[in-house]
Amino acid sequence: MDDPARNQSIERATAILRAVAAGDPSGSRSSDIAAATGLSRSTTHRLLAAMVTAGVIEQEATGLFHLGWDLFAFGTKAASRRGLVDLIQPILDRLAERTSDTVFLSVRSNAESLCIDRREGSFPIRTLTLSVGDRRPLGVGAGSLALLACLTDAEIETTVSANHARLEAYAGFDATTLHELVAQTRRQGYAFNNGRILAGMSAVGVAVTGDHGEPVVALSVAAIDSRMLPERRENIAALLRTEARALSEELGRLTQGLGSAGLRQLLPARHR
Repeated sequence: MDDPARNQSIERATAILRAVAAGDPSGSRSSDIAAATGLSRSTTHRLLAAMVTAGVIEQEATGLFHLGWDLFAFGTKAASRRGLVDLIQPILDRLAERTSDTVFLSVRSNAESLCIDRREGSFPIRTLTLSVGDRRPLGVGAGSLALLACLTDAEIETTVSANHARLEAYAGFDATTLHELVAQTRRQGYAFNNGRILAGMSAVGVAVTGDHGEPVVALSVAAIDSRMLPERRENIAALLRTEARALSEELGRLTQGLGSAGLRQLLPARHR
């Protein structure tokens, strides 16, 4: 037997998703969502809080709401649009071929990074530190750190504080260390993980940013330490920056002004 109350909650949650998707690309205020859906402000606030917890809605430090990356993880499809992973596949293939190492594609999901694709190069010693679907506190790992470093200082502070308890599971990572790594990443123009997660394994990461500098996705290359000596590391970073710029331009063209919210229009054709 149908549960009218449950059905009503689903309908209201769906209305909120549609309102956020159709809202301002820079994000939606809860009052705007309430007006668009016809729901009371208290009901809208309660449902938004539950949806943020569930991961289908994300809230910025500014209070604005966006569609959540967990929609991607659930395999959501966007009709008549190219999937994000499909769009970036040639770049991942190219990076794996040119470096012969392992390439990762990551996105920000609230205070975490989410690995959404991976490509293995031909070098016989594989660096498989992440699987598709794996999450880490934002800042832990090269791609994750590249995403964190693109946030505003206020957002970084909020994110690091939110991950305080989780960072205890990662030796060598704490609030002070993350702030130092962010500063280093900004200075050198790429993130570098020198064996902090797995001894003997290093990685370089670069974020693809939107029109206002916000992180959209991160590309990273991981390899054994002997393949990440300074000269080669700089070469890989340059290669990543080149691909990141090209991807930023392509996404900007497809979304008529690249931004985190605009990118969410490019939901994937399939979950990898």
